Amino acid sequence: MHDLTARQVEILKSLIEEYIEIAEPVGSETLEKKHNLSASPATIRNEMVKLTELGYLKKPHVSAGRIPTPMGMKFYVKQLMKEKELSVTEEVSLKEKVWDLREKEREFLKQVTRTLADRTKALAFTTTNEGDLFCSGYANILDMPEFFDIDLTKNLLLAIDEAEFFTNLFAGQLGDEDIHILLGEELGPRLSGPYGFVFTRYHTPIGLTGEIGVLGPSRLNYTNVVPTVRYFGDLIGEIAKGW
Repeated sequence: MHDLTARQVEILKSLIEEYIEIAEPVGSETLEKKHNLSASPATIRNEMVKLTELGYLKKPHVSAGRIPTPMGMKFYVKQLMKEKELSVTEEVSLKEKVWDLREKEREFLKQVTRTLADRTKALAFTTTNEGDLFCSGYANILDMPEFFDIDLTKNLLLAIDEAEFFTNLFAGQLGDEDIHILLGEELGPRLSGPYGFVFTRYHTPIGLTGEIGVLGPSRLNYTNVVPTVRYFGDLIGEIAKGW
């Protein structure tokens, strides 16, 4: 990563958060008016050009504004964003939605997947080391502007329909990170495009392991998605103590 100035970091953070909210290229005037940046639109424009040259932003050919690249989003997620932790009330509410199925392993995992999709408004999935794959939230992606492009939607659905897709993806994600966030080329050639992928691995006392997470556009609301995915991964491990 490059050494960015404090102003560049401020502009990049504001632009990405605006992009996550509106799903459209962001211009300097918008940033100046809505984010109280200590710089004029002209200065902001100049810094956006520099951030583009450094690879953090890109300019769609049909717009004067800019959007973050996978590199820019990765920098934001790793360095700039602050997770919005779930409140006790939220945790209790989510647990209540799956509690009645806690003794039925497969039905519990299906319900967890549905609840995660409802919570994140994205496409949720859960896998097991026994070869199971549970998906929920297909309709959610149709509400996202990125997926008004039928080719992007078709590419996503075809990829996740292939049994080897998740296996190959997870095989390359080693290390002890509790949350994995994949963007751009990290998703492999099969899913090239403006996609974002957040998942965690879960473990149970009975030897059942797997992954749970969400797929969506690269502008997923990571401040909410990351702690939610982490919570459900921990919840599976907790509930599985009774299996």
